[in-house]
Amino acid sequence: MNKVTGFPVLETDRLILRQVTPEDAGSLLKYLCSKDVTKHMGLEPFKTIDDALDEISWYQSILEKNTGIRWGITLKGQREVIGSCGFLNMASKHHRAEIGFELSKDYWGQGIAGEALKAVSEYGFERMDLQRIEALIEPLNISSQKLTERHGFVREGLLRSYEFTCGKFDDLYMYSLLKQDFNFS
Repeated sequence: MNKVTGFPVLETDRLILRQVTPEDAGSLLKYLCSKDVTKHMGLEPFKTIDDALDEISWYQSILEKNTGIRWGITLKGQREVIGSCGFLNMASKHHRAEIGFELSKDYWGQGIAGEALKAVSEYGFERMDLQRIEALIEPLNISSQKLTERHGFVREGLLRSYEFTCGKFDDLYMYSLLKQDFNFS
């Protein structure tokens, strides 16, 4: 699997996906303070700018360790980060990674998360030599299930008590998208 060198900027029709920096902490806090946004992420809503800075620090650490990469989602012509999308738990030997995403509630239902998901998936298959992209989604997160399914992900099964977050064990559906099944057009 190819190591990410430098930080790639991805561009779609409406979006610029770029590196998140400490200067973006206010933007992250603005949308990650919402229970509606964080309820299926295994995170408590953010309360302080330090919570956002910790998240940005995590983005940097997975990049440095080559275990992931997270892009900030911005609308073209605007600097404000309105969400993020990227890979984590990359397994180079197996050419696979998990994908995750979240978006400010102000932008739900506009196709933005799907546009980012497609761009990041395409980057993973074409530039990182991924064969398989996985998405782990809580059973109650119907909108993320529908979004991934619209983009070709297949539900493979239920991982029972897979994660312990926010004081409880969570079941997660395992979804996958294989390179040969991805629509590059």
